[in-house]
Amino acid sequence: MAIATQFRTSELSIGEKIRGLHWPIILLTVLLGIIGYGVLFSAGGGSHEPWAWRHATRLSLGLVVLLVIALIDIRIWFRWAYVIYGGAFVLLLGVEILGTLSNGAQRWINIGFIQLQPSEIMKVALIIALARYFHSGYLEDTKRVTFLVVPVLIVVLPAAMVLRQPDLGTAVMLVSAGIAMLFLGGVRIWKFMLGAAICAGALPVVWSALHDYQRDRVMTFLNPEGDPLGTGYHIIQSKIALGSGGLWGRGFLNGTQAQLSFLPEKQTDFAFTMLAEETGLVGALLLLALFLALILMGLLVSMRANSHFSRLLAAGLSFNLFLYVVINVSMVTGLIPVVGVPLPLISYGGTAMLTVMVGLGLVLSADLHGFATIPRFPVDL
Repeated sequence: MAIATQFRTSELSIGEKIRGLHWPIILLTVLLGIIGYGVLFSAGGGSHEPWAWRHATRLSLGLVVLLVIALIDIRIWFRWAYVIYGGAFVLLLGVEILGTLSNGAQRWINIGFIQLQPSEIMKVALIIALARYFHSGYLEDTKRVTFLVVPVLIVVLPAAMVLRQPDLGTAVMLVSAGIAMLFLGGVRIWKFMLGAAICAGALPVVWSALHDYQRDRVMTFLNPEGDPLGTGYHIIQSKIALGSGGLWGRGFLNGTQAQLSFLPEKQTDFAFTMLAEETGLVGALLLLALFLALILMGLLVSMRANSHFSRLLAAGLSFNLFLYVVINVSMVTGLIPVVGVPLPLISYGGTAMLTVMVGLGLVLSADLHGFATIPRFPVDL
């Protein structure tokens, strides 16, 4: 536990707070970001342009954001949890009005210096709102259906809006994170089973509501060789790149699939594939081991936190990072359809980088201020 566990944060100087931070988490974050810089440098053909230097700039700014968030008392984040969620929800509404159309999708708001993707911000906002809600309840409360109406709406409303953009991958992540938070909050297993049965029954409706390209992705997942030069091209080239890397890889800047531009979206969705081709199975497993270490550290923070809010927040954000990694790696290896989820700290993307840094900053805040007692305010529904 950080040194702040022995004192009240108001009695600690900034220097003492900084020394009390969970530095292994910070160092792992920096290391993963540096690996991402190397991947994007290679994706640019051995050049800092056009992706690597922007990634480095965003990583540096993200670390500043991470440290600032970590130093703020966790009770302040508790107090502003619903406001943060409300702000993210308003931004999602703003996409409908001011959103920038790109590749047939309307997911971004252009604010000048950055293309903001509100759905990424919602991933953190949803978790912090649910953490506050379940902090205010007790295990007995989760037995009441009326108690669960609010958290279900907190999850379903933004997920439905994101699905309209359309962004199936982010919508899946929001729902998955929401289910995880409901489970951590104490909801009984049989209710999840009932929900799963309802979702299974609604599959025909969901299928008919999907866009043509989304249905194509599902069909490609089932049979990528059916259209090798069309919808199956991405995943086939990804598998070729993964296989050609072998055990030790082809070497830095020597991946043929990536360097000869056979591998599409090598700087975003398929960054893991590019790394695996150049560093082989060994490099890919080492990268996954680093992510696993970071996720486990976040879960350890959750286990030793004093308040229910801090426990739920750290566990939920750690699970969110887990979702990023599992979905991206499963996607590029053909285990699930391609849904456009980046690999955190590795893939090119500004809002995704900001989201991960904010999430890790909140985990660090939960650790630094883990001693803090946050009163429970019963929810009467």
